[in-house]
Amino acid sequence: MSTKQLDMSVTPRIVSSTDVFSGSIFTVKDMRIALRTKDGDDVTIRRQLIDHAPAVILLPHDTERDLYLVEKEYRVGRNGYVMGVPAGLIDEGENPRHAMLRELREETSVVADDYDVIEAAQCYSSEGMTNEMAYTYVLDLHKWHYEQQDLDPDEYVSYRWVDWDELTTCGIREAHSFIAIQCEQMRRMRAGR
Repeated sequence: MSTKQLDMSVTPRIVSSTDVFSGSIFTVKDMRIALRTKDGDDVTIRRQLIDHAPAVILLPHDTERDLYLVEKEYRVGRNGYVMGVPAGLIDEGENPRHAMLRELREETSVVADDYDVIEAAQCYSSEGMTNEMAYTYVLDLHKWHYEQQDLDPDEYVSYRWVDWDELTTCGIREAHSFIAIQCEQMRRMRAGR
């Protein structure tokens, strides 16, 4: 057990960072970080970081029909086909709200014409191991239309509109999707629905 007290007003310094894995979606870095102690020394710690682009997650709500858009696709973390809501990576330099609308169209063919956006959360997926920032929204679609689905070559997504009861019982377990659903549940409760 360390007896050194850290000076948490001093920004930690990255001493070294080595890419130990690089894939199509993320890179794993093995890092050494210097933390300043209250007596002016440095303590060096070792951590691994999953370096990941920011992501957007959205719960589309057709306000006229009071239906929600859900997806089913393969997810490697559960090694199976799972229910979720539209989500994807934000391109470099892209605004999160633009990415939200782009991902909606690419994955589900839905193009928003008249809409309101509710920000459910802006948070790290897991600060202890990744720098992925997730922007989570509820998207109220007042008017929309379909265009062509535009999936990545190795992406297979089916989607459908469900009512509130089915949304809350269809087995969604992904944390950011759950945050969007909880945000919508609070809004529905305030509205008396």
